[in-house]
Amino acid sequence: MLTTRRVVTHFTETFFPVSPLNPNIIAPMDENFDAFDNKLPELKLEFPNFYSFVLMDSYLHALPHFMHYDEPLVYISFFSNFQDYYTAHGENATFIAKTYYHTTTALRQLGSGSNALSSVSVSRNMFETIARDLLLERTDHTLEVYEGSGSNWRLVKSGTPGNIGSFEDVLFANSEMQDSPVVVALSLNFRESGCTVGLGFVGLTKRLLGMAEFLDDSHFTNLESALVALGCKECLVSIERRKSIEYKMLCDVLTKCGVMLTERKKSEFKTRDLVQDLGRLVKGSIEAVQDLVSGFEFAPGALGALLSYAELLADESNYGNYTLRRYNLDSYMRLDSAAMRALNVLESKTDANKNFSLFGLMNRTCTAGMGKRLLHMWLKQPLLDVKEINLRLDVVQAFVEDTVLRQDLRQHLKRMSDIERLVHNLQKRRAGLQHVVKLYQSSIRLPYIKGALDRYDGQFSSMMKSRYLKDLELWTGVDRLNKFIELVETAVDLDHLENGEYMISSSYDTALSELKEKQELLESQIHNLHKQTADDLDLHIDKTLKLDKGTQFGHVFRITKKEEPKIRKKLNTQFIVLETRKDGVKFTNTKLKKLGDKYQQILEDYKSCQKQLVIKVVEIAATFSEVFESLAALISELDVLLSFADLASSCPTPYTRPDITSSDEGDIILEGCRHPCVEAQDWVNFIPNDCKLIRGKSWFQIITGPNMGGKSTFIRQVGVNILMAQVGCFVPCDKASISVRDCIFARVGAGWLILLQMHRIMCFSSHSTTLMLF
Repeated sequence: MLTTRRVVTHFTETFFPVSPLNPNIIAPMDENFDAFDNKLPELKLEFPNFYSFVLMDSYLHALPHFMHYDEPLVYISFFSNFQDYYTAHGENATFIAKTYYHTTTALRQLGSGSNALSSVSVSRNMFETIARDLLLERTDHTLEVYEGSGSNWRLVKSGTPGNIGSFEDVLFANSEMQDSPVVVALSLNFRESGCTVGLGFVGLTKRLLGMAEFLDDSHFTNLESALVALGCKECLVSIERRKSIEYKMLCDVLTKCGVMLTERKKSEFKTRDLVQDLGRLVKGSIEAVQDLVSGFEFAPGALGALLSYAELLADESNYGNYTLRRYNLDSYMRLDSAAMRALNVLESKTDANKNFSLFGLMNRTCTAGMGKRLLHMWLKQPLLDVKEINLRLDVVQAFVEDTVLRQDLRQHLKRMSDIERLVHNLQKRRAGLQHVVKLYQSSIRLPYIKGALDRYDGQFSSMMKSRYLKDLELWTGVDRLNKFIELVETAVDLDHLENGEYMISSSYDTALSELKEKQELLESQIHNLHKQTADDLDLHIDKTLKLDKGTQFGHVFRITKKEEPKIRKKLNTQFIVLETRKDGVKFTNTKLKKLGDKYQQILEDYKSCQKQLVIKVVEIAATFSEVFESLAALISELDVLLSFADLASSCPTPYTRPDITSSDEGDIILEGCRHPCVEAQDWVNFIPNDCKLIRGKSWFQIITGPNMGGKSTFIRQVGVNILMAQVGCFVPCDKASISVRDCIFARVGAGWLILLQMHRIMCFSSHSTTLMLF
């Protein structure tokens, strides 16, 4: 049976074939359409002009193929005819009215009786609010925007929680991008010994591709940790998996992690031509790609499904700009969704203030978004490498001990733009001259950052030089960012930036310079004519006889209605009256019209030349993308570590540097331990506690006490302190010694407590290399 969508024009209704992959995309006509159309019921509705085209999901569901009222609404479709509002219809309209307007009175019924169609209009500001909620907060909708008029409509934007690229301009127009969403695809192979998970992932914002493969149990424990660590927002699964008994358990895991499930055809999980496709997308040689892909059995199929789903090969700007890497599950501490919630690692809508979550407390970053995103990732991926943990702690200690260095760096980082997103726009060919200027303004701050680091002479000076200064000196050299700075200073008219104008300097190009000279000459001639006309009419220039320029008439003379009778005779014989309004009389003559027409033509040529030169400058700026990407990684790392240092030194009771040992040696000893989020609340006088988990002696401990006695807080603070330490931050303790843990299991809360004679028994242990909090 042919699947269709109903399309309503101004007076009639038509059905168009639907794409088999996405029922919201209208497919091309075919020869079977006419025969099918004759069987459809006729519907005639009269709509206002601005409803000239409506895609009606409510009527789609009336067709036999769409009779699935038990299934949730997935696609939310908006329509824009280039006005200041959007419209939604049918079930979409009802959903929006109830969810965002909290009333159905916002709905308008088009038509009457059983054929009535619910519709709602949404302002641009409201649309931005809805888009942010659907794509950043919820996990179960696909947002679509259609543009057009009459019967010509096309899908111009489509986004999911994992693929927000089309809506970045809407989502982050007035806010910073705090997280980089990731889409994963799963290729599952079940055997008697367990399940082998082949996982592919793509970070569309950071242009990152990756693969992983690991054994898992029936509860998908390892998969859950991977989804949390990667920050996954959407997961692709073969539609045939719906029939398996493990499918429900997989859905439960995805729901717990806040991941949107997207089903795809089994045929999309293919490895054919994968190496060649990756060779076009990935930086480096195709041999390296082939070696990496050959090390996996099931993950390549999952990655192939992602390439198809995200249509990466359809955009040539992606070629040679992606990075491919192997993701190792054992590289970071494993945290499942329950542990993230129990330890309040990330922000929640229910938080009374930002200090309720670990992210909110630790987020004292300065840069416009880069630092926040890196902190977000670090909190989901605590380190296991003792050397790398101590390197981060060394940097934090240097910043804590040197207040001048910390304040200088923060002052300069505040002026850094979001380099990651600017470079992303350059690579996607969505950038303009303002993006290039922002990169320039960030680039000229680098010598100050380099100077502040160079002046540091503390105990970690050699480490700071090798970790940061060496790269900064390389990137700011003559052949790198200095060339970019010279380009901008030569090409861009920086004097006009104070007025918010981004223009190419007329001296940058010979043709542009000639047009500018002609424009200035005509302006001078028009000014002289203005002066001559004032003398002829015996009027005071500018005060009485004004020279206006508008889109309707171009250059015109204007006098007040009060002065018009004095020159009426000359006005009627020597000039052409164009318009009489309250603000005065507008008129012109042959000379002014001729000069005005020439000026307008030169102005159009000048704008056209400017536009071509902007494209050229942006293309040249895009060649510096690799340098800026490396710079963004360094700056964002400095930003996060400065944030850690600021937190450690600004608290009423300062934090301390933990002693970190490998997992097979040392103990967990926290003296004077506090919960960082609880002590940060107003009117809280936190009482410190000691915790000692001694290897072979007290790995397992039981905590008892009355209700509301602080047992949950005590147990949580142990987990939070260990997580903070392995992220590379100082901890709220008088003294801390921590043996690295590779996993935190946390089941803390009223639902997990055991009641025993009005007392609650709680326990936690650090058996093997895993910290368990119950």
